[in-house]
Amino acid sequence: MGVFNTFYNTIAKRNSIFVPTIFATAFAFSISFDVGVTSFWDRWNQGKQWKDIRHKYVQDSE
Repeated sequence: MGVFNTFYNTIAKRNSIFVPTIFATAFAFSISFDVGVTSFWDRWNQGKQWKDIRHKYVQDSE
């Protein structure tokens, strides 16, 4: 019960702390989920994406 009491007293007791904590946690989860899925997708499809085969079709004009 000590963990729950600590959580309640530090975060959930005041609405002015609880709401920004929820928003910050949701924002951090959204970014980490997006980065994780993008990383998985890039590894799963390595060699089949445009960024991997672009050099075969596009010549740099310098």
